[in-house]
Amino acid sequence: MCEFNPKNDGRRIDPCMKPCLTLLSVFLNGAKVVACCCSHGHKDYPKTIVIETIGKYKNHFELFSGVKIPRKKKFYKKDKQGFYYIPETLGDY
Repeated sequence: MCEFNPKNDGRRIDPCMKPCLTLLSVFLNGAKVVACCCSHGHKDYPKTIVIETIGKYKNHFELFSGVKIPRKKKFYKKDKQGFYYIPETLGDY
């Protein structure tokens, strides 16, 4: 798990998730990871990996929950403490 840094310099993938993503790349079959967050130990927010499917109609979904995300960008929302989360994975969208 990475240390929480509210100013992440525009990174979309937390460094601690890179080993997981390297292993995952074997199974993606052309789909690509477009965003990722380890949750930085926040008790209410799960780890997330956002995948973009291949094909004519690109869809986005969160890998662990299987939830489809209707946006093409800005997958994460920021709470008052500066933590990022995907509302669809919490059921409050």
